[in-house]
Amino acid sequence: MGSEGKSLPPPGLVNRNSLWLAGVGWVSAVLHNAINHRPPVKSGVHRQFLLATIGWFIGYHVTKYENYTYARLDRDMNEYIKLHPDKFVPKEQKTFAEIVEPFHPVR
Repeated sequence: MGSEGKSLPPPGLVNRNSLWLAGVGWVSAVLHNAINHRPPVKSGVHRQFLLATIGWFIGYHVTKYENYTYARLDRDMNEYIKLHPDKFVPKEQKTFAEIVEPFHPVR
């Protein structure tokens, strides 16, 4: 990512990737308990917490990398548009009625 990624604001602590990967970590710990014939939710709570925390951490950094990638792509796209304005001339605005065919009900 380099120094460009440091100029972006940090993602929120609660984001979709963190929630999903924390859930995957917790479910994997519960599934491991169930496979080993232990009470799934009541045993190994420390492992459940650890795997959920690791998933949350990985999800946070995945979101951070995702934000950097999309910001870089947006920057490159906007730079290309500025360099080639002839390829991006604005089109005339049409109303919705000009686009849609006339409606003739069949009875």
